[in-house]
Amino acid sequence: MRIDPATLADIEEIKQLKARYCRLLDAKDWAAWRELFTDDFVGDTAAAGGRVVRGADAFVAFTRRNLAGAGRVTAHRVHAPEIEVVSPDSATGVWALEDVVRLGPGVTLRGYGHYHETYRRVDGRWRIASLRLTRLREDVFNLAVSVYVSPRIRRALRRFARD
Repeated sequence: MRIDPATLADIEEIKQLKARYCRLLDAKDWAAWRELFTDDFVGDTAAAGGRVVRGADAFVAFTRRNLAGAGRVTAHRVHAPEIEVVSPDSATGVWALEDVVRLGPGVTLRGYGHYHETYRRVDGRWRIASLRLTRLREDVFNLAVSVYVSPRIRRALRRFARD
């Protein structure tokens, strides 16, 4: 299968977009991070314990609330992209994800999953139009204990937190 040079350039630009997504998110550069999304962006983190958020500004605010603060150090790593340019101005992608989130002093979460995304070219630049985060596994650990948090336990904890 041969891919034309313009499509390869689009795929590379989308890879660079996702690299900036991770770097700016971990740096907590919220203004620059916001510029990576379309205005009508939809973020769905419900499968990972979050919720569906409509609008880029609302998604950035939601993420900022959950990850802001000196203690919430994060490290997001994505790899193995599967990117398909669907039309000159739209594409889809799936990225393997590993992230580390410091939940509190001495307590860290390491997660594994996938980002399922759509992209749209706006004003000549690729932007993320939608994102759905799925999780395969989450481990919560400190220096002494490591605990695998199964989907069943996550559901029970969410129910408990709502009650």
